[in-house]
Amino acid sequence: MRKILASIVLAVPLALVPAVQAETVEQPAAHLAIAAGDYDSAERALLAERKIYRDRPELLLNLAAVYARTGRATEARALYQQVLNQKSVAMDVSDGAVAGSHLVAKRGLRQLDAARMAVR
Repeated sequence: MRKILASIVLAVPLALVPAVQAETVEQPAAHLAIAAGDYDSAERALLAERKIYRDRPELLLNLAAVYARTGRATEARALYQQVLNQKSVAMDVSDGAVAGSHLVAKRGLRQLDAARMAVR
């Protein structure tokens, strides 16, 4: 199973989908950068990793979170949709629960929609 390092926030509409840990060298650095708010470094690491593992849901979800947190909702939405177009992958959530990649992507989309509605 894949592991989500941060808790999935359900109730806060502007909260974003957490970073997910992939089983690669670059991914932990990207997760730490996301947690620290260093989205430029996280994005560079994730894009480099995607050259090797193009469709890994962890990478797509992390990159979507970076895009969402940096005001690129359209790009984030496209990555969440890409995850939904793949087979769901089970991931361990930091609180010990298990969530599928589809569930995480759907939550991300709902949060993007909630943020968009809050701006109106």
